[in-house]
Amino acid sequence: MNKYETLYILNADLDEEAVAQATEKFAQIVKDNAGEVIEIKPWGKRRLAYPINFKNEGYYVQMTFNAEVALLADLEHNFKITEDVVRYIIVRQESEE
Repeated sequence: MNKYETLYILNADLDEEAVAQATEKFAQIVKDNAGEVIEIKPWGKRRLAYPINFKNEGYYVQMTFNAEVALLADLEHNFKITEDVVRYIIVRQESEE
């Protein structure tokens, strides 16, 4: 298993309940594919560096997890088909060994 970190930006117009549901949805995808969620850090609403779809703000969420490489395709697919996800990135973290 490799250690990964993802940062995704949700639509700032979502209420707290919708943000929590989206966060849980992505964490559940990791768990359903034999992954392990290490930490979820909601950063809250922040100003975007540049407007995306005429929006200037987004709700940032950082998730650290352990998973196999095959999970990444499923997670990316779900980021792409979820309309409330503005942007996302998944990065593999270097091992500390």
